[in-house]
Amino acid sequence: MNAAVADAKAAPIIAVEHLSKRVRDASGELTILHDIDFMLAPRESAAIVGASGSGKSSLLAIIAGLDVPSEGRVMLAGSDLFAIDEDARAAVRAEKLGFVFQSFQLMANLTALENVMLPLELQGRGDARAAATEMLQRVGLGERLGHYPKVLSGGEQQRVALARAFVVKPAVLLADEPTGSLDFATGERVMALMFELNREQGTTLVLVTHDRSIAARCDRQIRIEAGRIT
Repeated sequence: MNAAVADAKAAPIIAVEHLSKRVRDASGELTILHDIDFMLAPRESAAIVGASGSGKSSLLAIIAGLDVPSEGRVMLAGSDLFAIDEDARAAVRAEKLGFVFQSFQLMANLTALENVMLPLELQGRGDARAAATEMLQRVGLGERLGHYPKVLSGGEQQRVALARAFVVKPAVLLADEPTGSLDFATGERVMALMFELNREQGTTLVLVTHDRSIAARCDRQIRIEAGRIT
């Protein structure tokens, strides 16, 4: 029995309840998400899969509290994200969430070390430099601490992004197509590292991907078609 199954009876760390998202454009109202409902246990990993335009990334953004649903709610580690204001949501994100994006989202004017130190400094951690250095060594970049993103390969930049996400030991890691900008071999190495770090830290992983082989590594798959779970 894996850790996620063992924790299945625990209080969910993520509960998405009857979530809908509608937007208006020149042609009228468009439903992006319709009555999405699921729960994830601590330490569980889930892949959100579906065709382009199915609503996967919109769902991830709402889970993160970066977008607001038209209906429904998201409970994240006991907090009702849309019953609190944006400042409070930002505080929950800083404490509970780590993010990994397809485009890396590193600060170009900061070194690898400074990028990984940043979330720790925002938390007021006095050990930011030491913790960031240790995490970069963990992802195999101990010799690249002083390098800026522009001189790092795509795989190295994504490993910096992984280090930045995991250094705060988040309860939940959200990843949006994390290998989309990488070649196959580099993407495989990055994903192996992500799952390894995820197991080590006991993080709940929510991963948006088009890649069936990546999705198959997760404990479960949540398939979205035309804004609905199928």
